[in-house]
Amino acid sequence: MKRKFEHVSEVSMKGGTQIHLDSIYTELHITEGESEEVNKEHEIWQIENTDRRPTQSTVIKSNDIFKPLPGQRKTIRTVMTKGVAGIGKTVSVQKFVLDWAEGEANQDKDFMFVLPFRELNLIKDDRYSFHTLLIYCYPELQHLQAPEIQDVMYKKSRIVIILDGLDESRLLLHLPSKEKLCDALQESCVEILLSNLIQGNLLPSAFIWITTRPAAANQVPEDYISQRTEIRGFTDKQKEEYFKKRIREDQAENIISHIRASRSLYIMCHIPVFCSILVTVLEGMLVHDDLEEKPKTLTEVFIYFLLIQSKSNEKKYEGRNEADREEVLESNKAMILKLQCGIDVTDAAVHCGMCTEIFKEDAKFFKAKLYCFVHLTVQEFLAALYVFYCYVSRNMKALKSFISRTWRFSLANLLKAAVDQSVQSENGHLDLFLRFLLGISLESNQSLLQGLLPKTENSSESLQKTSQRYNKTKKVGISTERAMNLLLCLLEMKDTSLHNEIDSYVKSGDKLSPAHCSALAYMILVSEDVLDEFDLKKYNTDDEGRERLIIAVRNSRKARLKQCSLQHCEVLASVLNSGSSHLRHLDLSDNDLQDSGVETLSTGVGSPHCTLETLSLSRCCISERGCEFLSSALSSNPSYLRELDLSYNHPGEAGVKLLTARLQDPHCKLEKLNLKQCSLQHCEVLASVLNSGSSHLRHLDLSDNDLQDSGVETLSTGVGSPHCTLEKLSLSGCCISERGCEFLSSALSSNPSYLRELDLNLGLTFTLCVCVCVCFTLDPNTANRKLLLSEGNRKVTSVVEKQPYPDHPERFKSWPQVLCREGVSGRCYWEVERSGQMVYIGVTYKGISRRGFCSDSYIGGNNKSWVLIYDNNSYSFRHNSISTDIPAPPSSSNRVGVYLDWSAGTLTFYSISSDKLTHLHTFHSTFTEPLYPGFGVLSYKSSLTLCEI
Repeated sequence: MKRKFEHVSEVSMKGGTQIHLDSIYTELHITEGESEEVNKEHEIWQIENTDRRPTQSTVIKSNDIFKPLPGQRKTIRTVMTKGVAGIGKTVSVQKFVLDWAEGEANQDKDFMFVLPFRELNLIKDDRYSFHTLLIYCYPELQHLQAPEIQDVMYKKSRIVIILDGLDESRLLLHLPSKEKLCDALQESCVEILLSNLIQGNLLPSAFIWITTRPAAANQVPEDYISQRTEIRGFTDKQKEEYFKKRIREDQAENIISHIRASRSLYIMCHIPVFCSILVTVLEGMLVHDDLEEKPKTLTEVFIYFLLIQSKSNEKKYEGRNEADREEVLESNKAMILKLQCGIDVTDAAVHCGMCTEIFKEDAKFFKAKLYCFVHLTVQEFLAALYVFYCYVSRNMKALKSFISRTWRFSLANLLKAAVDQSVQSENGHLDLFLRFLLGISLESNQSLLQGLLPKTENSSESLQKTSQRYNKTKKVGISTERAMNLLLCLLEMKDTSLHNEIDSYVKSGDKLSPAHCSALAYMILVSEDVLDEFDLKKYNTDDEGRERLIIAVRNSRKARLKQCSLQHCEVLASVLNSGSSHLRHLDLSDNDLQDSGVETLSTGVGSPHCTLETLSLSRCCISERGCEFLSSALSSNPSYLRELDLSYNHPGEAGVKLLTARLQDPHCKLEKLNLKQCSLQHCEVLASVLNSGSSHLRHLDLSDNDLQDSGVETLSTGVGSPHCTLEKLSLSGCCISERGCEFLSSALSSNPSYLRELDLNLGLTFTLCVCVCVCFTLDPNTANRKLLLSEGNRKVTSVVEKQPYPDHPERFKSWPQVLCREGVSGRCYWEVERSGQMVYIGVTYKGISRRGFCSDSYIGGNNKSWVLIYDNNSYSFRHNSISTDIPAPPSSSNRVGVYLDWSAGTLTFYSISSDKLTHLHTFHSTFTEPLYPGFGVLSYKSSLTLCEI
């Protein structure tokens, strides 16, 4: 058994090659249960659905196929595993047997026998006992003739019998069997033997494993199956693993990069045989550096595959010389046409298998030779090529069964007939045929086939008519699958209107069925245009439809999945782990994910392939356990995530401690953390993070947590640290009193250089609690005559006419400035409302000069004054003629707050918007005498007003 199954045939540039199975085997994605309604879909539709249909089934390793799942208490005797052609059923069987033969797994089993239906078909009319059938298949068993050995083998041994490829069976299974057999030595026809074996009459203690394509699965009734499983092919990670095992790593990386850019090819790579075909095609191009000729559509892949198979015996062909290529196709023309002619596409939907090269010779146990195509897609490609060949060679007789009106024949009519017939198909057996036919019709693809085709057909006008035909057809109520295939046909025609189709789906406002959502998701996936934002709430559908749409986030930069009844994150985790996703921003707020959902999501967030920058998990029912998963993810792959929102969850102190401890990791780049209403009271870890010097945290929201003054006191030790680089801090609703504000005030005076916005949601309570709010008035004796004072000397306006102020030694003669009457030398806060441009607000010692245009008399132009200047929507700050410029913050308003802590030597300016104080600038100095607020208004009709607090 080891000898029979340790090698596998692989397609290559040199034809079929035997490769050791372990060197290329990649564990397939096998799940318990099966996809819904799978038997109603065309197989390629199933393959492409695999990438976008979420599954919540249990993942099973192939060696555990007979083991009960967690929670199951039944004996697993008969397992049916289904999967589309080429998905890896037979290779999984090989690996299962090889691991047993080499002592790696299932050592509790005594015998394993593989009986392929493809080969049993050759003896279906002969009579055997089960024992003689095994001897016929396995001559090594001939010595087991003695009845006592038969008794040991069939009654006391643990036997596994694998019936591979039920879809290829020509046997008529009768279940329940019309003839009952219980003796392994009793003769009957092969059909009866197998029917009794499956039913359990014959060898009731044997383990039976049946593999099949979906279309044939219903041949065995549900009553006779203990467990149904499905092979779903390669995951994104497994695709890449296969390529790296199959060829050199540098070539594998180039192939992976190329297929990621072509979503249609990337999705088809769920099927291992297609990966093998792609390697065959692309490996040769990488060897010869034919970078410009890399295929991007299915049709191009199969044309190159045909070329490679045709040249396998032509040593002179190097793949880059057009004349050589034509010569090779010309010399192989007869063989290729024989492959094409007479193929039954509808029969292929169930009975076509796979192999190496275009054909394979398969006779593991019998002398007869069996041939089949590599994969059903090869057959459908050749069918399309044959139809197109007949058209360009004017073989109307061969096309009569396909199109009736040959006397008015044109390429446009041919393509119209193909579209119409495909649309009328219920099971989609012409879907791929149509895609290939339209792809071959492209003149660029016809040129690749010169030497086989007698001439090149001018197809641009015909393809344009076909595209118009498609637009008419989709309006007549065809099925979702047929409409979807027509959209994919546009890709084969290199028609760029796919993005418009997506827009029309969304703008229609009609309710989308789950099937429509599957189609729409695939449209988004294969589109070359990456969506800037995917908002799941925009789509009018139900929960099932939304589940099917989620996979589309892979081709979106930003995904809004807020309040969409999501609980499971398998698809999202897969997207984040894929390495091909464009997703940077993900909003999952208001979904009942709980810790289990976060655990799954974290496997993607922590992946080295994840490039997510912002993640919102607000109101997702996350507890301490969920924070533990996120913490682990951040430590695994912290290089991209910049913003995390965990507001309105229940992580508690322990959960936040686990999470924020990661912020001290110098590799963690998290800049924004929202912990609003997370049941926090203590801030030791957060204070430690702010004081660490290794944190990148800039914005921290702790609103609506019961921190009280004690929590703020602890937090302030971090805020006031010279290592703290926090720019925005939100503490609204944290039960802070005057004492808590004092802690913050002290912290701000210690380290005010970074904090630009403080949100207490208390209006001006913070400043009122920690300082005196003086009711300032403007001093008319200091006002320049170009300034008009009003509103009880609380407003100053620039005017043209000189005001009749009397002479006074304290009046500013040249600069349009004015001081307040009141000077201060403690903690003080005031606000000023501005209107217009070219105004400035500051403080000065009373001894500032009042005469001339020199800097000594200009507020900010000397060492006696400090000022904020507003001009042209930006701020500058000046002291002693040294300026610092900053742009106005996004929340900038017309009101400016000024906070003076005279003893601490700080003068701070804020932009006031609603309930927020946005820090603008802080001066540090040593004040030696009282300071007087001073104002300047340079622009005509501009004004400043002292506000009441």
